[in-house]
Amino acid sequence: MLRTKDILDEKDPRVRAKNTDVDFPLNDEYKDIIPEMLKHLRYSQIEKLSKKYDLRPGMGLAAPQLGINKNFFVVCYEVKDGVFDDYILINPKVISYSEEMIYAGEGCLSVNREVEGIVPRHARITVEAYDLDGNKRKYRVREDLAIAFQHELDHLNGILFVDYIDPKDPYKNADLYREI
Repeated sequence: MLRTKDILDEKDPRVRAKNTDVDFPLNDEYKDIIPEMLKHLRYSQIEKLSKKYDLRPGMGLAAPQLGINKNFFVVCYEVKDGVFDDYILINPKVISYSEEMIYAGEGCLSVNREVEGIVPRHARITVEAYDLDGNKRKYRVREDLAIAFQHELDHLNGILFVDYIDPKDPYKNADLYREI
């Protein structure tokens, strides 16, 4: 099982490296790691398991955070108490996004410090990506799930949420966006 120590810290250059698309069929390394990424996220969101395995709660995880500089990420979204939807996005591309901008408090499993401030995100986003079998999928997501997708898409471009926050004015322009 993936543990907290397996997730790279923001200081590791691989987190900011250029990433490349994944070839299909998937190799065994990616076939094995993707379910482990989802398991880690699910366990991190279940309090009993989070404490047992000493996991920080997380909703998404991108390959570069594990030192794999390839374009894929996963999101494990709790739909209701104890019920999760899993998303696997390989070679994702943004198709469209809303003009409406939102924000919520963000954190990151690679940022091991408290960071206050806002990160403007699109309220809705449509992304095309491939699944484990190489089938093209389209995802239209909104609100907190849209934030998670955009956060993970940023990882694939070597961008961390902290890059968007003005250290001198962390809540700069908050009045221009809707808080969720």
